Amino acid sequence: MTRFTIASFNVKNLIGPDQEYYKFQSYTPEEYAWKSDWLADQLLTLDADIVGFQEIFDEGALRQVIAEADQRGIEANTATVPDRSKRYHRKAIFRKLAYDPYGTGGLAFAPNVNDTDQPGQRRPGLAILSRFGFVGSPEVIQELEQPLDIPMSGLGGDEEAGFYTLRRLSRPILKARIPIYGQEVTVFNCHLKSKLGEFITPTGAPHAPEAALTAYDPAGRALGALRAALRRMGEAWVLRRAILDELEQDRAVMVLGDFNDGEHAVSSEIISGEVPFKNYSWMLRHDAKHGSDRYSRQENAQIQEAVDRVRLRSAEKIFLKRSLRDVVYTTAFGGVHESIDQIYMSRHFDPAWSGAFGRMHYYSVFNDHLTDGSHPEAPYNKLASDHGQIMAHMEIDGDDS
Repeated sequence: MTRFTIASFNVKNLIGPDQEYYKFQSYTPEEYAWKSDWLADQLLTLDADIVGFQEIFDEGALRQVIAEADQRGIEANTATVPDRSKRYHRKAIFRKLAYDPYGTGGLAFAPNVNDTDQPGQRRPGLAILSRFGFVGSPEVIQELEQPLDIPMSGLGGDEEAGFYTLRRLSRPILKARIPIYGQEVTVFNCHLKSKLGEFITPTGAPHAPEAALTAYDPAGRALGALRAALRRMGEAWVLRRAILDELEQDRAVMVLGDFNDGEHAVSSEIISGEVPFKNYSWMLRHDAKHGSDRYSRQENAQIQEAVDRVRLRSAEKIFLKRSLRDVVYTTAFGGVHESIDQIYMSRHFDPAWSGAFGRMHYYSVFNDHLTDGSHPEAPYNKLASDHGQIMAHMEIDGDDS
């Protein structure tokens, strides 16, 4: 039995100094120094074996943060971990205190194909950092070889009601296979479309009409929110399809990132899959010929297995169920606290399944730096992050030699 940790970290707009990433938004050298210092300290505090990062504009800046965290960790080891000449160096407390530098592992970066590289019009990518390295080359999913056409049917008739078409994701999905103590786990890192409305700028116009808040258009802004939600749910389905490709090959899967929706939201449910009913035997069959035509007990078992084998488990939900308390949130804005950053795992980590080879024994949330957007101290979030970091503490049956 060996242990590892896996974390999700939305760093909020990591880019070097004096580079305009969004319109009129950039860091002075002093602000960048503060931000990179905070990020290195936070990464050192997390000390996770696998980290999925979101909102990375500049791979070089991320590598600098990792190098700084490593340097601080090595210095901490020198000060707190006894060398082999001390008879007590084998005590468990020192193994827990010891920091293992990331430089010996690997970093995979996925740039955003929507990034124009033009000042004020940048688009962030994401990355996965692994102390275990990778099996093969990580894969980036963003440009869809075949456009995703979601057909809509007419209600009460056979006629079609058009399509919603998705050709490219707003941000990449990064897929990496990671060797963990003799087991191989496929890790997906994602950052789904935000809740910010999508507004269309007419040809020749300086901006979308809905963007002018002095001429507030509630119906138009609601339509923009609808477009964003459709894109987010479409991206969730693309991720779900990639997850199913792995599960169909009986590969263990962990999915993490910024879902931009709560744990019970539609996009999360698309990614994780359905939860099986406790008993399908009471349910009317899909091909029922009369009112008592229900699924058999054998079919009930078959359906439950078909649903459960491709369902992901929520780390947050496992933690809350075990601890009997509701203390998890990763964002705070306008008086609303919610969790939009998630970690999901396949049943390979569910002890209730006989074929499981791992389990989660704890879940950590680092949200003490979060401030509500309406508070005076809110500007601090520009330099830290407006997201709390989450980390799952896992146990795995494997070879740690």
